[in-house]
Amino acid sequence: QVDRYLYQLRLSDDALLDVMARFQAEMLKGLGRDTNPTAAVKMLPSFVRALPDGSEKGDFLAVDLGGSQFRAHRVKVFADGKQSSQLESKFYPTPQEVTQGNGAELFDYIADCLSDFMETKNLKHKKLPLGFTFSFPCKQTKLEEGVLLAWTKHFRVRGVQDTDVVSSLRKALQKHKASFDIDVDVLALVNDTVGTMMTCGYDDQRCEVGLIVGTGTNACYMEEMRHISLVEGDEGRMCINTEWGAFGDDGALDDLRTEFDRELDLGSLNPGKQLFEKMISSLYLGELVRLILLKMTKEGLLFNGKVSTALLTKGKIEMRHVSAMEKDKEGLSNTKEILTDLNLFPSEEDCVAVQHVCTIVSFRSANLCAAALAAILTRLRENKKLLRMRTTVGIDGGLYKTHPKYAKRLHKAVRRLVPTCDVRFLLSEGGSGRGAAVVTAVAHRLAAQRRRVDAALAPFLLPLAVLREVRDTMRAELEYGLKRETQATATVKMLPTYVCGTPDGTEKGKFLALDLGGTNFRVLLVKIKSGRRKSVQMYNKIFAIPLEIMQGTGEELFDHIVQCIADFLEYMGIKGARLPLGFTFSFPCRQASIDKGTLVGWTKGFKATDCEGEDVVDMLREAIRRRNEFDLDIVAVVNDTVGTMMTCGYEDPNCEIGLIAGTGSNVCYMEDMKNIEIVEGNEGKMCINTEWGAFGDNGCIDHIRTKYDREVDEGSLNPGKQRYEKMTSGMYLGEIVRQILIDLTKQGLLFRGHISESLRKRGIFETKFLSQIESDRLALLQVRRILQQLGLDSTCDDSIIVKEVCGVVSRRAARLCGAGLAAIVEKKRENQGVERLQITVGVDGTLYKLHPHFSRVLRETVKELAPQCDVTFMLSEDGSGKGAALITAVAKRLHNIGQK
Repeated sequence: QVDRYLYQLRLSDDALLDVMARFQAEMLKGLGRDTNPTAAVKMLPSFVRALPDGSEKGDFLAVDLGGSQFRAHRVKVFADGKQSSQLESKFYPTPQEVTQGNGAELFDYIADCLSDFMETKNLKHKKLPLGFTFSFPCKQTKLEEGVLLAWTKHFRVRGVQDTDVVSSLRKALQKHKASFDIDVDVLALVNDTVGTMMTCGYDDQRCEVGLIVGTGTNACYMEEMRHISLVEGDEGRMCINTEWGAFGDDGALDDLRTEFDRELDLGSLNPGKQLFEKMISSLYLGELVRLILLKMTKEGLLFNGKVSTALLTKGKIEMRHVSAMEKDKEGLSNTKEILTDLNLFPSEEDCVAVQHVCTIVSFRSANLCAAALAAILTRLRENKKLLRMRTTVGIDGGLYKTHPKYAKRLHKAVRRLVPTCDVRFLLSEGGSGRGAAVVTAVAHRLAAQRRRVDAALAPFLLPLAVLREVRDTMRAELEYGLKRETQATATVKMLPTYVCGTPDGTEKGKFLALDLGGTNFRVLLVKIKSGRRKSVQMYNKIFAIPLEIMQGTGEELFDHIVQCIADFLEYMGIKGARLPLGFTFSFPCRQASIDKGTLVGWTKGFKATDCEGEDVVDMLREAIRRRNEFDLDIVAVVNDTVGTMMTCGYEDPNCEIGLIAGTGSNVCYMEDMKNIEIVEGNEGKMCINTEWGAFGDNGCIDHIRTKYDREVDEGSLNPGKQRYEKMTSGMYLGEIVRQILIDLTKQGLLFRGHISESLRKRGIFETKFLSQIESDRLALLQVRRILQQLGLDSTCDDSIIVKEVCGVVSRRAARLCGAGLAAIVEKKRENQGVERLQITVGVDGTLYKLHPHFSRVLRETVKELAPQCDVTFMLSEDGSGKGAALITAVAKRLHNIGQK
């Protein structure tokens, strides 16, 4: 009979899955900026951005308002590796005149209680951080601020709604400060649900959901920032206080609400509000049982149809009665005793029926709670892109703790609804008060960490005044390199390339190009057509250069190069042709003519012996002679930077600067012959290969080098050399990042203070990882995956810091590179004697091409530091291959003109 009568309260798994789907939809509504104003489930950001990591320590106070008693706590947190804490508490009543009075009285009462607590604990003369657990819906814009949206439970205090409760508490405490000598700093406003999650998170780092099932009900969980459109920024996670008690206030659960739910709602203090809470929480379940029993009695199904006064009295049946009646062994005798106390004189059958009603009502509560919780767990699992997830739910509340079967029913239902989640339910110890202290401790830790991270990264943030200084110093160094008397001692060598023209479109023919500049070596065949349908066709093959050859003898290196050329000529079927060849040799060379290049010094990891001070063209010719299989006409030795300029010059005659921002960093530009004192002649222009990577080798930029730059330099193959390049080029940025990460880890700010074996390995942090990590499209989850590939087990907070470190290092590189380039374009403007310069820079290099922000920051910096120059940046297509062929073609054209 009872089953038939209450069939609407019994929910199948299909119905629960439907509730789960509805709640997921409500969550999305609450998270969206446009849909939040009309959403029933408010999904309030809590500004709690991190879970405890075990390094928290200190003495904290907490006050807890929201239950039947007000509580004050002192929590000592120990960073002893055992996650231990010590809790001392005192309970104070919350009389009706306080819970139904005005705001000033409420906050004065809280301050009085806290003052009394501090006196009993002998804390009056200490300045302590305080966490304020305030278990009512608040809109927060920061951790220590919260505007009350509405009172719930039995609280109805006037003049508090729509005001910031933290500033009201601070005012009350300020009054006490003078008279009672207490000094407290309110650091965090915490909802009791968030407090529960944090308390359990302190004991179990997998805990990222908090659940309250007591006089009220609510849940919170850690959401990805990128999904919270109500809060600026998309880095990391933030705890969302769902305020799920209001689920259904918009009618979303109307088909599941029974006549009893409606009657209970109409008789409540807040009709039409908190409808989900009214179906779940212990504050209402006893009343729901009373309404059902009343109707059943009126219809003659119970107590021989006799309605007692008690059954007509609202609130007469409480949750404690329901819990007692559902106990296994003494349930029936309890039921008889409770009903007799209510003057109902039940029969044995009445007792069984009433017990059954209690079971159905509390079962529905556990099932509905499980359905909404399952929606949160599914969202967490999907956010993490996991097929299966292990997680912990921190839980508190009288219904869960004291009802004999509630916990088991909830666990079972959750496991049925989300079989892909392995859930541990952890009971909160010390409740929301300890949680508020933990939130405060975490906030305290994060603020201290933030200060230390900022201090480590501050030297990388170069203000405009410093960049102007770098630009002016670079300009002076360029001049030293061009002047005859200072060139010998100049660090920026300003090497003449003997490339005296850019393409004019009449170049044609077949050319070979060699490209040596990194760990790979290329051989190319380039076919250039002139005229209206001018075009460049290229065929190439890539060969690896093993480390033992890069760092072996010069003879071995050039024999390897010739072996690669032989393979290519055979592969293309052109072994017999004596083709003109351009040799891109991307290392500093001093040239005496276009086909003579003396190596000044190796860079980029090359260390082949017996090469420095030798003519690389002669070394190549000798290796070809040694092999004695083919002959080539070596027309030009070319730097990749010059090749880049020539490639873009083929498309845009305005291109007179070449920039490489890749593994290495360099610039070339067309200089007026009259300014190049180390080369005879004053007519026309010649391309100068600045070799600016060595800028600063004389100490002129030491004041902006950080301790991390020094570490990288000292551990490099060429200490003291190429200092500017080591701050701006792809080959070194990852290593700078690694040095910073080691330092931050030693300070306990990253990876739980543990330096993994992989982080100790030089070169592990490649620059491509910087590009990937800084990509705007990458969620932190993917950043964590990259770090895991590197053997770095990172938390969400670690990932944010790593991303920030990558950002400051690459931004500094782009800004420094921009300052150097500004010096070059300003020099070009002065050379031409114009008020405003229009010029194109041909650019190549993986850092410029692949890094998500480098090119933008570089362009912005040049604009800031050379405001009278309109600079167009043009991406070069294969400067070192196509460019070498074009230089060879231009040299051939100019040679033919000279002969004529």
